[in-house]
Amino acid sequence: MAATIEGKARTDLRISNTKSLRSEGQIPGVLYGKGKEPVNISVDGIDLIKKVRDEGRNAVFSVKLDNGNAYDAMLYDYQQDAIKGELTHVDFYMVDMSQEVDVEVYIRLEGEAVGEKDGGVRQQPMHVLNIRSTPGNIPEEILIDISELNIGDVITVGDLKGDKNYEIMDEDETTIITILPPQQEEVETEDSGEEPAEPELVNAKDDEEEEEK
Repeated sequence: MAATIEGKARTDLRISNTKSLRSEGQIPGVLYGKGKEPVNISVDGIDLIKKVRDEGRNAVFSVKLDNGNAYDAMLYDYQQDAIKGELTHVDFYMVDMSQEVDVEVYIRLEGEAVGEKDGGVRQQPMHVLNIRSTPGNIPEEILIDISELNIGDVITVGDLKGDKNYEIMDEDETTIITILPPQQEEVETEDSGEEPAEPELVNAKDDEEEEEK
């Protein structure tokens, strides 16, 4: 069952009213969807943050308004104050539970690779996957067990694809994580006491010029 977010329909869109809402802890926002009229709303900021933390960034919420209307929606985007970090606006996307949507899902690594214990260096160039799925089947995160990886091993997007209730849209050959060999320290060349070759050539040229004089 989708978590509920209580909201209010908003008809007064003046800047003064928007500022007043924020001072009361309300976050102005909008509900919109494909082929649907946008609905201006406001929601309680503290409640919104708590629900998103509890349910996950890609959760489907039941947004219930004070006019009796309710919408299945996902948090699509949000804006924050650049200085205070406080939410200033939220966008909800109305979804059809039978229609697929495209979202980003974070990757979480589990375990410590054998190769790391042997001195290898873990490199993870990819931290999110692009997923296509019906709203009810979107995973909260993609878990990857790396405990069996040795030095030189690689996990690509293709390794994760299979019989799942969602589709990974990224290219199969894209590297998610690899264990690199230990980094070699640079060995300094011992000073033989001889002048480097280039200065010798320069000096020789200077000597020749001196002789010509």
